[in-house]
Amino acid sequence: MSTPSASTPRPSVIQLSIEEISALHAAYIPSFTEGGIFIPTSRDYALGDNIYVLLSLPQDPQRYPVAGKVAWVTPGKAAGRRTQGVGILFPKDPKSLALKAKIEEILSSYVASDNPTQTL
Repeated sequence: MSTPSASTPRPSVIQLSIEEISALHAAYIPSFTEGGIFIPTSRDYALGDNIYVLLSLPQDPQRYPVAGKVAWVTPGKAAGRRTQGVGILFPKDPKSLALKAKIEEILSSYVASDNPTQTL
C-alpha cells in the first residue's frame, strides 16, 4: 500500500483592475526581466507562492491572465507607509512577454512624476 503524495496547493486567484495610467506606473515592476506587478493585498503570502492574476489595464477591455510567482512581500505596517501586498513575477512565456510590452507601451506616454511607486 502506497501513501498518497502531497499535492501542490492550487494558486490563489486575484482580479486586479488598474484603471489609471498613474496607478499602473505605481504598480509595474520594470526591474524584473520578465516584468511584474505589485498587488495590494492583506492576505499572507510567502516568496515563491503561485498566484493566478486576471489583470485589466487602463483603456483596455481585455483581461490578461498571468500565472505568476510571489517575488517579494510588503508586510502590513511596512516602513515608509508602503502599501501591504506582494510583487508578482511574470513567467517566462510569450504571453507574458507580450503583456510586458503592452504595459511598457501604455507607460511610454506617461510623464513620470516624482511620486513614489509601490515597487523597487
